[in-house]
Amino acid sequence: MLVEIFGNKTAAMVMLYLYHYGEAYPTGLAKDMGITLSQVQKQMDKFDQAGLLVSKKSGTVRIYQFNPKSPVARKVKELVKIFYDGMGIEEREKLFQVRRRPRRKGKPVIGRSQ
Repeated sequence: MLVEIFGNKTAAMVMLYLYHYGEAYPTGLAKDMGITLSQVQKQMDKFDQAGLLVSKKSGTVRIYQFNPKSPVARKVKELVKIFYDGMGIEEREKLFQVRRRPRRKGKPVIGRSQ
């Protein structure tokens, strides 16, 4: 249903990815989700122009996140949260396989055969 709300699968995936990780850069998102870079860039530019996202330059990479000052962006983020929370744990693990934060020292790895 999120695809129908945002108009296409790429836009929905961008929103879910941003909600899951908090921020994203187009190349990383495209590689992680298996979407072409140009599609991701177009969606992020569209959301940036609409005021839903803000971006900052970090070296040569442009990093996007939800616009914390926009009340509309907060509501969109809440909408995405509803769909994200409704996803099963298996579906989340399938979509977001790449770990972006380091594991806590000494934390056991559960569910993987050694």
